[in-house]
Amino acid sequence: MIAYLKGDFVYKSPALVQVEVNGVGYEVQISLHTYSKIQHLEKGTLLTSLLIREDAHILYGFYEMAEKEMFMHLLSVSGIGASTARVILSYMKPDELARAIVQGESRTLEGIKGIGKKTAERMVLELRDKLAKQPLDSNISPMKNNSLHQDALNALTALGINRQAAGQALDKVVGANPNLPVEDLIKLVLRTL
Repeated sequence: MIAYLKGDFVYKSPALVQVEVNGVGYEVQISLHTYSKIQHLEKGTLLTSLLIREDAHILYGFYEMAEKEMFMHLLSVSGIGASTARVILSYMKPDELARAIVQGESRTLEGIKGIGKKTAERMVLELRDKLAKQPLDSNISPMKNNSLHQDALNALTALGINRQAAGQALDKVVGANPNLPVEDLIKLVLRTL
């Protein structure tokens, strides 16, 4: 599995980006949300999801973990494929989409091209509980997409701490101490829990 690509953005369009990593060019399908984040960047990192089909291997790229998580959630809904999931994420930001699903706003979801009443209701039915229990990583703090923050959050969840509780405690600690190394962040969070 290819978890992420870090390199030069050789070509960008609202639907795809070509990323050169050590002389190898990868074509990555993206949403408009990701395009809006990278359109002015010459290089960067894209989180990826590789889908293997009988006739193709397709890489989907995401600027934020929240978008990748939502993409994976959408793929778990029967009747929604990768192309439809990408269209949905082009229409709505991950946090807006999660909010609409959790609040059961199927009419809002029906406003997305290609999503009918039954699909919208199925999204709400199949994802409401998942998203309510484990909210997506949203950009609450400026350090949220930082790898230090992510490393600390992953370490805390590996220790058996609820992801949401760990994220909230970590946000408080980072807000008070923004320049601490990962080890110190984890220690401070463990003291507050």
